[in-house]
Amino acid sequence: MTSRDVVERHRAAGRRFDVGDVGSFVRDQGEGEAVVCIHGVPSSCFLYRKVVAELAARGLRGVAFDLPGLGLADRPARFDYTWTGLGSFCVAAVEALGLERYHLVVHDIGGPVGFELASVMPERVASLTVLNTLVEVDTFKRPWSMEPFARRGIGEVYLRTLTKPAFRLLMRLQAVKDTSAVPKEELDAYVDLLREGDGGRAFLQIMRGFERTPEKRRLYAGVLRDARYPRQIVWGADDPALKLATEGEAAKRAAGVDEIHALPAKHFLQEDQAPAIAARVAAIAGR
Repeated sequence: MTSRDVVERHRAAGRRFDVGDVGSFVRDQGEGEAVVCIHGVPSSCFLYRKVVAELAARGLRGVAFDLPGLGLADRPARFDYTWTGLGSFCVAAVEALGLERYHLVVHDIGGPVGFELASVMPERVASLTVLNTLVEVDTFKRPWSMEPFARRGIGEVYLRTLTKPAFRLLMRLQAVKDTSAVPKEELDAYVDLLREGDGGRAFLQIMRGFERTPEKRRLYAGVLRDARYPRQIVWGADDPALKLATEGEAAKRAAGVDEIHALPAKHFLQEDQAPAIAARVAAIAGR
C-alpha cells in the first residue's frame, strides 16, 4: 500500500459537503450525540480517523471535517485564512451538516478556531474537550518546526524541501510517541494531504494568519470559562511543542478546572491515544 492508497481509502470513508461556495470533506461515523472534532496544522480531519471510530464504538457520533486550505477541502486563494475566518467557516459548516447541539473537541490551532465557533453559538455546545492547543495566544511562539512556514519566501522553500522521510522524522520527534501505531504510509499521507491541489499555498496562508492579540486571548479564555457547558483538558504529556507545563497549565487556568487528564503521547495524541481520548469525551458527555 502507498500513501496515495491511504488517502483514497480516507476519501472513501467520508463525503464531500458544501459550505456556501467552499467545498469540504467530512468523516461522520456512529449514532447518538454528535462530537465535532476540529483539527489544526499541518493536518486535516485525517488526524481524527481513529477517534471518530472510537467515539462511534461508544455510542456517539464522531464528526470531523476539513478546514479550508487543508486536507480534501477546497483552497480558494482569496479565502480569509485567519482564525476568525476559519471559525466563521466552522459556524457555517455545523449548520450545513445539520448539527443543532454537539460536544466539541479542539486541537492545535483548531483550539482558537473552535473557540471562535463556540463564542458565536455557546448554547449549542454540550461539552468542550481541549487537546494540546493554545489559549494565551498573544504570547505564543510557534515551535521551531513550524516557524519557517510563517515567513514569506522561507516558507515556500521549506515546504518544497519537506520530503516524506523528513516529515516522518519530524513526526517522530514532535508528534507521535508510539511510532508503531502509525505505518509510514499513513505518515506520508499527511504530506500528500498537505499539498493536495495547490502544493500547500493555502496552508502557508493559514500559518501567516495567526491572530496573536490580547483581544483574542480574552475571547478564548471566556469560551473556556463558560459555565454553560462542562470543560475538560486532555493533554499529550510528552508534547515538546505545546508543553503540559506551559500551554497545558494555561488551558487549565482559563477553564477553571481541577486537573489535566495527561496521556502518554506527544502532539498528535489522536494517533496513539484515540481510545483514551474517546473515553474522556464519552465520560464528559455522560454528565
